[in-house]
Amino acid sequence: MNTPAFRAYGRAALAAALLCVAAAPAAAQYKPRTVENPATGEKYHIEGGADLWFPTADMVVSSEQLGIVGSLIDFKKTLGLVDQRFTALQLQLRPARSHKFFLNYTPIDYSQSTTLAQDIVFNGIRYRLGLPVNSDLNWKTYEIGYEYDFVVKNWGFVGFDLEAKYTDVQVSLASPIASEFAHARGPIPALGGIVRYYIVPNIAITGQLTGFKIPDSIDSRYNAHYVDIDIYGTLNFTNNIGVKGGFRSRDVGYLIKSDSGSFVLRGPYFGAVLRY
Repeated sequence: MNTPAFRAYGRAALAAALLCVAAAPAAAQYKPRTVENPATGEKYHIEGGADLWFPTADMVVSSEQLGIVGSLIDFKKTLGLVDQRFTALQLQLRPARSHKFFLNYTPIDYSQSTTLAQDIVFNGIRYRLGLPVNSDLNWKTYEIGYEYDFVVKNWGFVGFDLEAKYTDVQVSLASPIASEFAHARGPIPALGGIVRYYIVPNIAITGQLTGFKIPDSIDSRYNAHYVDIDIYGTLNFTNNIGVKGGFRSRDVGYLIKSDSGSFVLRGPYFGAVLRY
């Protein structure tokens, strides 16, 4: 046999042997996670969360009474509303990996005082330019729902939501001449979807969208819509403890005959989760 060729074959065989020896420990160490070994933070039956939300408010309301059409009142420009921070609470029960039941509660309260820079009409009462006015907006939202995750993998999940959002909004104005309030409340059904993806086994990105709309075509005197968008990241220290931060947008609007309201809150939030 030709000596150079023999040496070339020998070197190739030696290199292959060394490669196999080096790869063996790595192969022994690598153990792909099974479906029964999900990412950190996905082993629980009860999850509770609390967020601190810093939204920017964009709110307008109009209220008629005694056939007197109300003014379109901007809470910031007309009533001097200043952005605030709020607490949001969540509770989730997960009897099985693909099935979740949840309850969320977000209380929102604004109180402000101003001197009117223009005439406004609210609930049939005219509030004149230069009049001191105290105003309050109380908006409470309860969300009760069910989530089914039809795709469940180690990298995350994809699912859909069925929700009932109970919204209770009250707006009140008080001045030396009169005190009036407008109140709107009721359950709103909502449908939505959710996607969660784990960048690494303990860091996830989640996006969720839910909404509902009563179209104008049903009755031009009545319509309503509700759109809730939530995008956030979660860092899980263990299966039981994690922190999160994201951006939430909540948009509610209604028209009931001559009464209308538009309430939009958008902004970042930070929170923590505990699981059992």
